[in-house]
This record gives sequence, structure tokens and C-alpha cells, in this order.
Amino acid sequence: MDVDPQLLLLRRQYLQLFEPDFLAWPSPKLLKNVDAQKWLHRHLFDTNRNPHLPPESYQLRVLKQLTSKMGKGKANLDSDGVLGELAACLTSLIAKKVSSEIKVFQENAYVTFTCIPEKRNDYEDTSEPTLTLLEKRQLVSGSQITGFRTWEGSLHLGSYLLTEAGSHFVNGKNILELGTGTGFNAILAGKHLHANHVTATDGDGGVIEALRENLTLNKIDDQQQVRARTLLWGQDLKGTWVEDGCRAHPYDIVLGADITYEKSAISALVLTLQSLFDMRPKLQVIISGVVRNAETFQTFRDQCASHHFVVEDIQFEAKPMRQQKSLFYAAAVPLKLLSITRP
Repeated sequence: MDVDPQLLLLRRQYLQLFEPDFLAWPSPKLLKNVDAQKWLHRHLFDTNRNPHLPPESYQLRVLKQLTSKMGKGKANLDSDGVLGELAACLTSLIAKKVSSEIKVFQENAYVTFTCIPEKRNDYEDTSEPTLTLLEKRQLVSGSQITGFRTWEGSLHLGSYLLTEAGSHFVNGKNILELGTGTGFNAILAGKHLHANHVTATDGDGGVIEALRENLTLNKIDDQQQVRARTLLWGQDLKGTWVEDGCRAHPYDIVLGADITYEKSAISALVLTLQSLFDMRPKLQVIISGVVRNAETFQTFRDQCASHHFVVEDIQFEAKPMRQQKSLFYAAAVPLKLLSITRP
């Protein structure tokens, strides 16, 4: 059957581990449709067809709400042949006595992001381009180990790169990413946005090892498409692998998301940008971030100005969450995109 957009939206949110209480549930009429029910089981709960589903505790929470919205209790499900597959799945998850929420919250989880270009013609292209990451969902913003999950600033940057204007920054370009974390934007650029080459860097060796796993998960060749390397900010880059990498793949664009929240690291970050501009004077830097602390964000602007960088705001507003069709993230917090160049 032609898949109803309500079902596709639910699957996109579900695979991104959207909070179940805020999922965009299809209409009751659609949920009672036999084909829709079969589709939901096949694409949201069937482990044979979907090797990277959300944690079972999350599946159980969603499935309980789903069956409730269908107007079916467990007893009715068991006796209803139409909903037999969903009933079996629900029974299985309950029987497993899935781990407590606290335990699951501390475990790694597969998170799948749907990456739909803004100008896609749905009449010609009905594919669902995705990338899947293994993340630690228990991390909190502002901690010292934030690189193991994807934050709002990264999703905001990714949403911009999926627009017609943003795609020009990566299509056919050589990219260096600072503070890559899970590698969301590096993988997006290399897998879906036709970047020529991406070098993804982070200062934490453990984050880089996790990134290499995510590259393998997305069938990306580490070295050719996306290269993962450790890079500490504030050091002179001359004579380092960065200079060698720049000769092999001359950087056109530097990307950075969620890297301006730590005031103590801003000076080192700006020194690294200065060193990169010395190697590539026509380089363009794009920084995305949540303005959690206005003073800290202004400190970054001020230090860029003290190095005579030209800092401009990129006008790109996040859509309210209920209007988002993919890459779901909170839009209530202040989000900024900056373009930085050197005269």
C-alpha cells in the first residue's frame, strides 16, 4: 500500500527515540486499519527486518500506548487475529521483564535519524535516507563527556545542511569537523550530502573510537569518505597530521556544533581556528550551538573579533517541533548558526 504520511512520521520519531508521550500518533481511524497495523509491526517492532531498533524498554512503552490508542487491551489483542503480531510482540516484551528504565537509560542505544532534503520531490523520491548512531542517551548537557550523544546544535546544523542553501557548503567540498562527538554531521555530509571528503575530529580518544564504530555501522570507509582523528585545540598545527591532511584534502569548510558551551575552552578553540586560517586563508567556518549561556556565547564572538575574524549570523530558524518532519529537536531554546571567515 501507499504509506500514509502519519505512519512515516511516527516511525521517524520512534527510531529517533522521541519521548513516547509526545509522539505524533496517527488518527484512531488509521490505527484501526489492518494494513496500517501490519505496517507498524513490520517497521517498528519486527527485529528480523530491523536490526537496529530502540531499546526494548522504549519499545514496550510505545507499544503499550499504541495498543491503548487502538482501543485494545491485552486480552482483546490476544483474541484478535488482525493484531496478532502486535499482541505477540507485547507479550514477549512483558515476559522478558525488560530492564528497569534506570538500567536501560545507562546503556547504549541505536538512534536512527531520517535525513530528508528540504526540497525533495516526494512524487519522484519516496526513499527515507537515514543514518544510525550508537549513543549513550543518559548524558546530560554541560557534562564533561557529552560526545557520546547527538545534541540540539548538531541537529540544527544538520537541518540547515539539508536545505538548498546549506547543501552548497558540503556538496563536493573537503570538510574538517571540530568536536564531532557521535559524528552525526560528518556522517550526514559523507553519506547523504556528497562531500568530497570529511575529516572528523574530537579531543577525546574514546569518542573517536566510538565514532569509528558509527562509521562502520553506516558502511562508511574510514579514511576515504570520513576520516576520524583526535585533535586537541590550542596547539600549533604546523608539522602535524592536520597539515598533512590539508595537503591531501585541502579544507574548504570547517564545521562545529555544540562546541562553544565551555567558556574555558573558547580561547583554545579560537587559536585552532586561527591556525586553520593560516593554512587555508579562504576557509569558511560554520558554527552551530545552543545559547545556554549568553555570556559564554558572547565571549566566543568577542575572541573571534579580537583575531579579526568576520562573524555573521546565518538566518535559519528551527521549526516548532510539531512542524518538524525529520531530525526532531527542541526549538524553544535559542539556537544560533554563525559563519566565520577571515578577511
